Amino acid sequence: MFKGSIPALITPFTEDGSKVDYDSFYKIIEWSIKNGSHGFVPCGTTGESPTLSHEEHKEIINQCIKIVDKRVPVIAGTGSNNTEEAIEFTKHAESTGADAALIVTPYYNKPTQKGLYDHYKKINDNTNIPIIIYNIPGRSIVDMSIDTMTELSKLKNIVGVKDATNDLFRPLLTKKFIEKDFCYLSGEDGTAIPFLSQGGDGCISVSANVAPKYCSEMQNYWIEKKYERAFEINLKIAKLHHAMFIESSPGPVKYAAELLNLCSSKTRLPLTNINDNTKKTVEKVLKDLELI
Repeated sequence: MFKGSIPALITPFTEDGSKVDYDSFYKIIEWSIKNGSHGFVPCGTTGESPTLSHEEHKEIINQCIKIVDKRVPVIAGTGSNNTEEAIEFTKHAESTGADAALIVTPYYNKPTQKGLYDHYKKINDNTNIPIIIYNIPGRSIVDMSIDTMTELSKLKNIVGVKDATNDLFRPLLTKKFIEKDFCYLSGEDGTAIPFLSQGGDGCISVSANVAPKYCSEMQNYWIEKKYERAFEINLKIAKLHHAMFIESSPGPVKYAAELLNLCSSKTRLPLTNINDNTKKTVEKVLKDLELI
């Protein structure tokens, strides 16, 4: 099952934003593996999936799987608020060799709990790849209930959840209802350790794009039951987590990646460059952590 520190990969673009910069993408992945990351999520929110063309989306997943070459799991972002489109992306991820698909709850449409269930069931019934539900009510408005998740967990491909609710009671309570082996991944860097203490398995992380060693070591210490060491790292990188969300993500983390000479900070509209105050904050945090 999936565990540890799993970067939600940024998508590097050329300076004008017109193309994906695959040379930088390769550099980011190799550096992250070298620094202990336990897996990757390409084409998620942090990867600016809403502003990728279908062709780019599929090619990014292709390239990620090729670069990683089975060294760690690749959980492909294949979600959409259009069920048929989500099926298309998930089938592609399956055919390309992804280890799992991360599928966000449909945004903008505001489906009912029945709509959520039917959405995931149809994807489940038309694919044969492990599926991780991405519950993020802050972006999708609708919060998947524990009852709905419990029913979905009975389907053959539904194997876990990325929980970005910031509700630390959720993983513990969900475990009481879901009987099968189910993977619980935090979607919030700032609550990664408390999430683990409530029965979580790891974190799909924004900060791990630029501090993979800190994030992976923190998770490893927890797995090894060296809790004090894990808490020490968690405290040390708390300001980094905060800085990554001063403005709309992935603006700050892409600027941090630029400071690390990993890629350009370019984002695609409607996201814009972060302001000067945010840049100063990000730069200070990286210096304090001796990352630059």
